[in-house]
Amino acid sequence: MPKHEIERFLIDKIKDSRLNYCYILGKGGKVVQESAAKLMVREMKAAGIKLLICLPDSGLKQLYFLCKDDPDFEFVPVTNEGEGVAIAAGAWLGSKRSLMFMENSGLRVASEALARLNVGINIPVLLLMSYRGSIGDGNWWAETHGVVMEPMLKALRIPYRILEREDDIEGSLQRAIRTMDATKNHVAIVIGGGLLW
Repeated sequence: MPKHEIERFLIDKIKDSRLNYCYILGKGGKVVQESAAKLMVREMKAAGIKLLICLPDSGLKQLYFLCKDDPDFEFVPVTNEGEGVAIAAGAWLGSKRSLMFMENSGLRVASEALARLNVGINIPVLLLMSYRGSIGDGNWWAETHGVVMEPMLKALRIPYRILEREDDIEGSLQRAIRTMDATKNHVAIVIGGGLLW
């Protein structure tokens, strides 16, 4: 079997296993509303995003399932948020619009890569995160995610917007990209509790 066929086979297996894991995580949990997920996919396309890098998160599983087989996107699951940030940075260097999406707990894991890219060398990454631990989450384990996310975004000098209603989605990524392009800094869009539960 040629090398490129082996690589494609392995990538497809990784994608399948990550998404199945995401499905298991999401059973019975809090997930982004399907209508909001569809609006976000439309917004991704309107913003010209072609590459989606993700770490499975039960809160965004509806979005993953809508994106993974959409021919308008190249969908790359990762095993670590720092790895995803590095891939998104490389895409930016290659002039490809990308989006890294993950749970907000991943901000802690990705913080070293984000800090190094943002301060000094100005290679921006567009982030989409679920706001686990916000008011109404109802999961004891998510509290620390909510407590540290906004202070970390501020410490990393990452402007962000929290989307709480479906009306907030339209134009959100397009505005984030405008800011990112102008400042060469990361920008985060956070899916808040109003859209998660």
